[in-house]
Amino acid sequence: MLALFYILIGISIASVIWQLTNIFNLKTDVADESDNDQQGKLMFVFMIGFYALMIFSFWKYSAVLLPEAASREGARIDNLYMYTMGLILVVQAIMQFLIFYFAYKYRGVKGRKALFYSDSHKLETIWTITPSVVLAGLIIYGLSVWVDITDVSDMEDPMVIEIYAKQFSWEARYAGDDNALGRANVRFIKGLNSMGVDMTDLNAADDVPVRELHLVKGRPVIFKLRSQDVLHSAYMPHFRNQMNCVPGMVTQMAFTPTMTTEEMRQNETIVAKVENINILRAEKGEDAYEFDYLLLCNKICGASHYNMQMKIIVETEDEFEDWMLEQQSITEVLNK
Repeated sequence: MLALFYILIGISIASVIWQLTNIFNLKTDVADESDNDQQGKLMFVFMIGFYALMIFSFWKYSAVLLPEAASREGARIDNLYMYTMGLILVVQAIMQFLIFYFAYKYRGVKGRKALFYSDSHKLETIWTITPSVVLAGLIIYGLSVWVDITDVSDMEDPMVIEIYAKQFSWEARYAGDDNALGRANVRFIKGLNSMGVDMTDLNAADDVPVRELHLVKGRPVIFKLRSQDVLHSAYMPHFRNQMNCVPGMVTQMAFTPTMTTEEMRQNETIVAKVENINILRAEKGEDAYEFDYLLLCNKICGASHYNMQMKIIVETEDEFEDWMLEQQSITEVLNK
């Protein structure tokens, strides 16, 4: 498929060069009626090809889209996305049709004169008010979704986790039994205290540093985000969640997982994706791939940006408690 893509690019470049050559060779020649007729018909043919390619792309490449959201808030974001893209596709389909159709229908014909008028208050009112109303509706709906997914005041028993970004890795710490994170600052980074936790803060004593995130299905999670060096972006695509990690300040995002890792691995879309990936990996002699949720960096933060990944496991409450019992508090880690 990639080879076909390169071939199409080559053909397009050759066509542009050929057309430019023809333009430079023009002298006093003027397009006649046959030229106008030919170009008008070619526009109509191009319109058919344009829609055929669009339909083919939907059919061929829909498999690369993300599966259903694995968080309660992500479902609302998906709805916003579908409404927006649906509207864009409808408007695009209609407008592209009109552009190509009018180019064909009103191609130059001898004796035909264009109707000209300087302005139309009615048309200007329609094409000003209509987009304004539609866009205002989308913006208001988008703001309502944003407020809902960022308001953590009504969350019941949320888990509090800090995510710490640095070139080019992630670290995290759980708030411990008191569910309150201790203060942290880059000035406190020393030795094993790689996240700069202020150990004089009593809330820090039971914090639990980890290199892998474990979340509980159905339990809300509040993430506190920091960065050690440059601007990073904590991105969890399957939960439809993303927030910038800004040096010198703490940002926040939250969501409630709705599917465990094992449940997502049984999702039909994920099963098909994994099968396709493993076919490609087998051809390269690579090990088989197994799906996992991931925390990624969605900012180009440096040469090894692509290495910024942290595994996320969504599990039951009992499984999470068993895992947490195996972890050491930051006090235990520093006192080794």
